[in-house]
This record gives sequence, structure tokens and C-alpha cells, in this order.
Amino acid sequence: MRTALARYFKFTERGTTARTEVLGGATTFATMAYIVVVNPAILAFAGLPVGPSTVATILVAVAGCLLMGLYANRPIAVAPYMGENAFIAFGLTAVTIAGVPVSWQQRLGAVFVAGVVFLVVTLLGVRQWLARAVSPSLKHSFAAGIGLFLALVGLYETRVVASFVEGVPAAALQAAGSPLLGRPAVPLKIGDLHDPKVLLAVGGFLLMTVLLIRRVKGALLVGIVATAAAGYALGHGAAPQGVVALPFTGDYSLAPIAFQLDVSGVLTLAFLPVLLTLFLMSFLDTLGTLVAVGAAGDMLDEDGNFPDPRKPMLVDAAACVFASVVGSSTSGAYIESATGVKEGARTGLAAVVTALLFAATLFFIPLVQPLQTMAYAYGPALVAVGVLMMGAVRRIEFDDLTEAVPAFVTIVMVVFTYNIANGLTAGLLAHPVLKVLAGRGREVSPGAAVLGLMGLSYYVFGLTH
Repeated sequence: MRTALARYFKFTERGTTARTEVLGGATTFATMAYIVVVNPAILAFAGLPVGPSTVATILVAVAGCLLMGLYANRPIAVAPYMGENAFIAFGLTAVTIAGVPVSWQQRLGAVFVAGVVFLVVTLLGVRQWLARAVSPSLKHSFAAGIGLFLALVGLYETRVVASFVEGVPAAALQAAGSPLLGRPAVPLKIGDLHDPKVLLAVGGFLLMTVLLIRRVKGALLVGIVATAAAGYALGHGAAPQGVVALPFTGDYSLAPIAFQLDVSGVLTLAFLPVLLTLFLMSFLDTLGTLVAVGAAGDMLDEDGNFPDPRKPMLVDAAACVFASVVGSSTSGAYIESATGVKEGARTGLAAVVTALLFAATLFFIPLVQPLQTMAYAYGPALVAVGVLMMGAVRRIEFDDLTEAVPAFVTIVMVVFTYNIANGLTAGLLAHPVLKVLAGRGREVSPGAAVLGLMGLSYYVFGLTH
């Protein structure tokens, strides 16, 4: 059995062992298991019921990790994306199509269409070609910008940061001579630091930071659970209704969300901006993740590209389609896989181990479900992930303004417009434009030009908000 595993996963060629792969897969699971809590909590804002959404989140992780391990043979875990789930939940809240708010069924339909497009462009080789065309500085700015965005979401959800208009009478904000509200003097302010839940969030973040510094496996998950336990002890949380429960029954039935996607409702010209946004976000997230995980395991080639990205990209495209069918948001390769890679994981066995551990959580949903209503517990994890992703700024070429400015534009537009797609497309557009204006147009590859045109089309036709 051990020999068969070694041959199938190519242990010898990649310089690893079964024990190392199991440890790496378990480490990856421990560092990303928070998604079981955080993803349903975020998608609840889009109208998806928490119980079924939790089951869907786990199923996507199980299917995606198994496929990545057994087909692509890569130590990369797959689950619903952080960032894309925020776009699905928050980014479409104020959007209307023909005057009608976007339903959660339509949002799932958009995820399905985006996944099918991913499959097609990956099979045609277009996705890999475009991925190679993104400059290294832009690749690293994507990670940094998304990290800051997640941090802002976490700070806002925990109320460490609050809206400036919170607590202000509406009349004080009304624009002169108009029934509409005007622009507040400042957009954000610090939250109420006397609020016990805010203090719990700050304490939770400090705990996670200390655990990360001490390299404790599963630091984020341990921090979430510990902060929730402290909140419960102080009277700010509900006790679990149980420890073990059968999935796919009762409150954990998938029936309310599985196969409820509205595909025909999104196949309209008016919905094109949403589809374009999802496509660009997911394409760039996968690209950034493969580069980051490859760098962690010294798996990149001399040009900084992830070798043979076709299979991993096919996996995340298939996982995206599957996610929409069972009722979850866009999924793909997870940056937390880098923790398992740093433990020595180099093959798909690590991803299979991660899948099996996620599968086991299906039977312990009641134990973790109360965490989904405790923003002060899961919010700090978003901030901590943001910290980890910010390290990418060190690899941006700040000495070259044709590289630094597009990277800067990417980061600030993601954060200050509270929209990931705004930032990524702005960077992709700014990069070739600045190269040409600086008289260095020869440095713009055909792929970079295509990406720039895609960025331009987003701002002309896309969902800019």
C-alpha cells in the first residue's frame, strides 16, 4: 500500500514521504478550517441560510481538495474563496438589474457561469497564457490589496472600525435642497472601545498573532474558538445545541440551496458586469495563490511562474461549478496551503488528507455553528489573514515607477473603494498604459495588452461601484 502511494503521488521524484505529506495536509487544514465558520457567516448577508451553507462550504472543500490531490497531484487545498464571498455578499447588495435587487439564486448562477467560462478558457490554454503575462509586481500587489480588504472587512464586522454616520441623525447628513443624504465629512471612525465585543475582538487578534509568532498549528482556528469561549463565558454568545449531528438532514439539509441557482437570470447583457467581475476576481486569485504557494515550496521556475498550472486551474474551475450547484460562492486554490508546503508537503496526498479532515467536520457542525454569529470571534481571523498576505509588498519593484504605480493603484483601489475587482482591473489597465507613456511599450506583452483591455472593458461596461 505504501509503495503504491509512493508511486502514484511520486514521493521519490519530489523528495517527500507519506508522513511528511500527512503532516502537511493536516497543517493546511488547521490553518484554513476557519472557512467553515467564516464563509457561511459572510454568505448569510446575501440571504443564504447558515446551516445549509455550512454543509455546502464543507462539501466544496472536500470535493476540491480531493480533485486537486488525486488529479492534479498538488499539495494545494481548495475551498470557497475569501474575497469573492465578500463580493457575493456585500459587493452586490446595492446592485440592481432592471431595478430589481440581485437575488442569491442569481448570485449562484453567476458563479456557475464564471466556472464554466474558467473551464473553457483553461482547456483552450488562454488562462495559462494570461497568467504568464501579469508582471511579478502586479501579482504581489494583488495579494497585498486583497489582504488589506479582508482586514478592513474584519475590522468593520467586529466594530473596531465603524461608519462615520453611525449614530448621527439622518437630518444632519441630508444634502441641502435634496431629499438624499450627502457625503459625510469622513467615511470611517474608530469603534466603541468600551464595547465588550470590540475588546474581545482586539484580544482575539492579539491571541492569534501570538500563536502565529509561536508557529502554533491552527493558530487562527484556535484563536477563533478561544475568543468565542471567552465571549460565551462573559455572556456574549450562545452555547452549542449539540456536538454531533447528521449532515443533509433537518437544519443541515442542502435542499434550500442546492440546485437553486438561477442561470437563465444571469445570461443577460445587464448581468455582464457581474460575470466580468467574478471572472476577473477568480482568475487573479488563483494566479496569486499558485505563485505564493509555489514560492513557499520553491516550486516556481526561473521566471517566477508556477510549472504546469493547467491541472490546478482545471480543478479550481470544476470546483467553482460544483460550488454553485451545491449553494456556495466561487472557490479555488487556497493561500493557506503555503503552511502545509512549508511543513514539507509536495504532493497531492497532502490535499487528500486535508479533504478527509474537512469531511470529518460534516458530523460536528453543531459544535462550530455558534461561532458563525460571533463576529468578534471570526472577524479577527480576517485581519490576521490580511497581515499574512501583506508580506507580498516586499516583492514589488518600488524603484521602477512603471511597476510601483500600477501596484499601488491596485492596492489602494481595492481598499478605498471596498471592491476587489476595482483594484485588480485598475492595476491591469495602468500597467500597459504607463509602460507605453514611459516609452517602454516593447515591455508590454500581448497577454498584458489583452488584460489591460479587459480592465478597460470593466470600467466601461463593468460593475464599478
